[in-house]
Parts: sequence; C-alpha cells; structure tokens
Amino acid sequence: MTDNNNKLLQEADQERRGFLKQGMTIGALSLAASQSLWSRFAMAAEEELVPFTDMPPEFLAPPVAPGATHYLDSRTISSFYTPNDDFYIIQHYGQPTEVAANHSLRVTGLVNKELTLDMAAIRALPKVEIDAGFECGGNSPRLFQGLIGNAKWGGTPLKPLLEEAGIKTDGIEVVFYGIDKGEETIRDVKVEQSFGRSMHITDALNAGAILAYEMNGEALPLYHGAPLRLVVPGWYGVANVKWLSQIHVQDRRFMGRFMGRDYVTLSKQDIGGEVRWEERSVTKIRLKSSIVRVTKSSSGHRISGFVLNDGTPLRAVEISIDGGPWQAATVDTANGQYSWKLFSYDWKGASAGEHTLVSRVIDVNGQVQATQEELPEKPTRWENYAQFPRKVMIG
Repeated sequence: MTDNNNKLLQEADQERRGFLKQGMTIGALSLAASQSLWSRFAMAAEEELVPFTDMPPEFLAPPVAPGATHYLDSRTISSFYTPNDDFYIIQHYGQPTEVAANHSLRVTGLVNKELTLDMAAIRALPKVEIDAGFECGGNSPRLFQGLIGNAKWGGTPLKPLLEEAGIKTDGIEVVFYGIDKGEETIRDVKVEQSFGRSMHITDALNAGAILAYEMNGEALPLYHGAPLRLVVPGWYGVANVKWLSQIHVQDRRFMGRFMGRDYVTLSKQDIGGEVRWEERSVTKIRLKSSIVRVTKSSSGHRISGFVLNDGTPLRAVEISIDGGPWQAATVDTANGQYSWKLFSYDWKGASAGEHTLVSRVIDVNGQVQATQEELPEKPTRWENYAQFPRKVMIG
C-alpha cells in the first residue's frame, strides 16, 4: 500500500474514532429527540391539519408493493424514525424476488487481498448504529417532498473492511454492485448490467459509511436491500446501494448508467470565468429545508418541516410568512448529524385568508438555502433543493 493510501486510511481511522464517540452521543439523544420536538410533531388530540391550497385534497401516497415506487405523504410524518413500511422506495431494476440463503459479499480489484464474507461473517464484525436520513436525488415539490425517510441503521463500518483488503497504489475508485440487474441499450448494443454506484477512495473511507443489515432495530426488509446494503450518511439515496454483493476497487472512474448517464446533473456554471454546461454525478445532499405541515389548536397555529444536508452543522432555520421578515424556527438540538432535522414555528395571530409560507436553512459556513431563482440554470430533475413556498388557507 502506498504512503498516500496509508495516510488516507489513518485519516479515516481518526474520523471513525470521532464518529464512534459522536455516535454514542447521538444514539443517547435519539430517544430524547423522539420524546421532545418529535413528540410535539405527532399531532395532539385537539390539533387539526390546515389544508395546503397548493396540494390536491385527494393526494395519496401509494402503498408499498414489490418492485414499485413508494413515497410518503409528508403531512403525516409523526415520529423521528420513519417506519420501515413507509420509508420511501425507488428501485431501478425492480426488486429481486428472493436473495440466496448463502448470500455473500466480495471485495475485489486493486486490493492486496480479495475477500469473500458470508452474512454470518459480516454480522460477526464490530457493529455500529447510526441515524441517517436521506432523500431520492429526484425528490421535489411535485411529490410534496415525499421521497424521503429517516432510520436507525445497524451494520459494520466499511473502512475496516477496505483496510483489511488493502488498497493498492493505483486504486482510486470504489464501485458498489447490487444483485439487481437490467438490460441497457448502449449505441444500439443491448447488454445486461447490475446496478452500480461508485465513489472516490477518500469518500469510501469516510467513517460514516456502513454495510447495513438492520433498519430501525429489525432485520433489513427485502425492499430496502436485504440482506445487505450500503449506507453513506449525507449522500442522496441512490448512493446507498441495495442488495450489495460486490465492492470493487479500480484505477479509473466508474461509468455505469447510474454514475455516467443517469443521476447526472446538467447545469450552467461559472468555470474559471467561463460560463459552461457542467455534468456532475449526484452525490452529497444539498442544503435543503421544506415545510410539510401546518396545524391548528386552541393555542394557535404551528408550522412544521424538515432539513436535510450532508451533515454540516446548522446555524439556523427560518420562516417567512407572506414575504415578511425571516423569523427563527425551533430546531431540536437532539437531532443527529446525519438524521433529518425537524423544525417548528409557533404562528401566533394568523389572519383569515390564504397565506404563503416558506422556510430556509443556513449552515455554520454561512451557506443559505437558495431560492429557485438563485439555482443555476438546470434542465435536469436532480437535486431539487430550492426553497419551497407553501400556500395555506386560514379559516
């Protein structure tokens, strides 16, 4: 292994130690989160929903079905952890009808020692639990932000496995393959491809990445990737490869469909003073907040919503009503670094009539969630992180 790769592994180990220490704190606070702000997010008996006028009254989330897409009715979020049967589902090559009882994971390519581990061997490795929420790279106002979920994932860290295999000098890209396959036509040639995603070795060694076999304290469901999936906190859902069967280290960028042709943004950017169209794979979650519910009770109205990002700490979440000044919302300090973050705002003295509400989030680096007008020109449907104005009618 080269000095550079040794340095990367050492840095990742330091991050892992910090992550494990932080994870103990996050885990201890998770229950507090569910009993504090999230318990207030669950509607009280006297509360009633205030209808969004930008949302059809007949809007219904589809039930979970094999191989089908599922999304939440975001107005109904009522717990810190999304129930396994309600966490969103996107499946690109359909859902395997079954997974072999002797399912195993192989680590191959530019490594010093190729590995093959069955599930018993994987479960015997050190276990961690992390709270991680993510959304589909195509989540948007069209589905009222329903392609989202937050769960406690249990499994083993990725980094020690890569360290055991040993990354060779020219190993720079790590590819993750699932067992789900589909037919692709490339230049009029039909080929079978497995679902695959990749990341640079420095990202693969991120202490947060785990090989997950549990979800919310239960065995990982088949439709969420059982028996094994990759979970990379702070990355869009597409990176969290389900039905994981192979990890391959190579010396070049992986260019499978879901890295090189799909889940690729096309946007106009300033590149060194030249305005150019840039293509870029969807990877880390962009800074985003969204209002998902307004309720009414005897004490007034409450505006509630969520934040997702890449794990960068937040400075503030703010609410504007009818274009008025930005007002600070309450953000639960018990939320984890990579979980979704709930916020709420007590709206006093709401007048009758239709109102426009919008949230924005600001991180500790001063990055402010962009408006739709501030986003770069972008014809693709990926990474919809703009502020999302909502309209409600107060009776």
